[in-house]
Amino acid sequence: MLRERTRLEEIITNYRNLEQDYKNSIELAELGEIEGDDAIVNEAESELGKIYEKLRKLELESLLSGEADANDCFIEIHPGAGGTESQDWASILLRMYMRWAEKSGFKLELLEESAGDEAGIKSATIKVSGHNAYGWAKTESGVHRLVRISPFDSNARRHTSFASVWVFPLVDDTIAVEINEKDLRIDTYRASGAGGQHVNKTDSAIRITHLPTNIVVQCQNSRSQHKNRAEAYSMLRARLYEMELQKREEKANALNASKSDNAWGHQIRSYVLHPYQMIKDLRTGEETSDTQGTLDGNLQRFMSASLAARVSGINGEVEDLS
Repeated sequence: MLRERTRLEEIITNYRNLEQDYKNSIELAELGEIEGDDAIVNEAESELGKIYEKLRKLELESLLSGEADANDCFIEIHPGAGGTESQDWASILLRMYMRWAEKSGFKLELLEESAGDEAGIKSATIKVSGHNAYGWAKTESGVHRLVRISPFDSNARRHTSFASVWVFPLVDDTIAVEINEKDLRIDTYRASGAGGQHVNKTDSAIRITHLPTNIVVQCQNSRSQHKNRAEAYSMLRARLYEMELQKREEKANALNASKSDNAWGHQIRSYVLHPYQMIKDLRTGEETSDTQGTLDGNLQRFMSASLAARVSGINGEVEDLS
């Protein structure tokens, strides 16, 4: 009850603040017109533009009414076929989502990262904490396609790479997810990558395989095996719960079926860096030539368009919020 009250108070406060900012900007514009000061008028117009963007975001957040939308979430990234190329692309996506989380004011935690053979990553899982983290991030689930001049090709040829991104809500105590211990295989292993000597010299990392579904989760961010085990259990509960959510939603069922192939025909977004600069979401038609800004975490325009289309059930367009 207290958490729900806090959430509602935050919504009301944000709206009232925007209302006051709007009134202040209107008064400032009127003052600038009376005094004939174009600088003041331009400043007021700029503030009104920012207020509009914030208002549109609040309007979209009002659509986040799913039972898990307000929850924290896990973002899991895996490269597709293609070796070093795809592994490098997966690492670029990891950086993009970490930047997005930071810019959005969410708390970020890297739970697992397995380094690639030559570059990039073989897998990574991050935990994003904050109000509506899952509601926003869930629109990113799917296969992402990259077209660029390969930095690993001595002949500077153009390559196409794929990587999958899957988002799962953190399951809190109000949601019951039953896990039978006999259905689990739990392995311990030595953590890889950065983390200090203790992390890398002890078998503190945990991998849990859910045998009925073949879901695999792993965590290696803590030097404590018990903490990694608890986090891995939390990730498994999230995966199982998300699977149940998809069974209830017809569209999500179709999306889930596409997870089996990280290749042509299954991507949700295309990132073209050569011969031209363009990122296009294939579900909504939303696109931008600001490829660097997007890869730096400016995902609001794509998330907003996808959320609006997902909620309304149509591929409608949303005003540019970037």
